[in-house]
Amino acid sequence: MTREEQLKIYEEAISMEGLERKGKTMPYTSSNGHMFSQVNKANELGIRLSKEDTSEFDSKYGAQPFISYGATMREYVLIPEELLLQKEELSTYLKKGFDFVNSKPPK
Repeated sequence: MTREEQLKIYEEAISMEGLERKGKTMPYTSSNGHMFSQVNKANELGIRLSKEDTSEFDSKYGAQPFISYGATMREYVLIPEELLLQKEELSTYLKKGFDFVNSKPPK
């Protein structure tokens, strides 16, 4: 999948939940001062999830670590291509990431 195709899917999934994409070269979403999704330079999407949601995600897709700029991003899971092709389910995980960061104290 090309970067343009992936970004289109990402933007559609974000808009389904009424979220706002930020960043020009490194697209991401954030709320409450916390980032909760990101497309890295390797053209991979990561979403930040709670431990419970990560466990659910792991049983369904296998939770792989998300690496951005050489660093493993804590609390993030790498989104597999099969999930990218399911926009409604992808948007559900984006909403879970949004809810998770909004449960944290604001930055």
